Amino acid sequence: MHAPRVEWSLSRLQALDPTHLYAMYRLRQDVFVMEQQCLYPDIDDLDLHAQHLLGWDSDDLLAYLRIIPPLRKYAGPAIGRVLTAQAARKGGLGRLLMQEGMARTQTLFPQQSIYLAAQTYLINFYTSLGFCAYGDAYVEDGIEHIEMVRRAE
Repeated sequence: MHAPRVEWSLSRLQALDPTHLYAMYRLRQDVFVMEQQCLYPDIDDLDLHAQHLLGWDSDDLLAYLRIIPPLRKYAGPAIGRVLTAQAARKGGLGRLLMQEGMARTQTLFPQQSIYLAAQTYLINFYTSLGFCAYGDAYVEDGIEHIEMVRRAE
């Protein structure tokens, strides 16, 4: 299976059209709450400060991540809430999403390291994109995570 053709959009929460906002929160709910069975406050104050990257195939939202500005969570910018729709997995879309997210983050915050909190089963995936793990693994919302950073070049 190959990654579908995706049209990317990046915007602040306040600029999202209501149907795009609904699709974003619906997909996050489907993946994080329903699929991963995590009961946690997915909608948080970071959404208000983040840039939201949405990957569309026509009217279907297939991929999403948010870019958090420096000093909101880490010293530098962070990528979070990384997900792809279940029906769109196994074709490389997750890699395309991260590549697009890293490029957008570097444009917004040039010459800065990028941080993320990875689910530990994805360490090899993020390592292949240039991230390095640091610190000890920890459990958040019932899932083991580890902090990772991609150092500025």
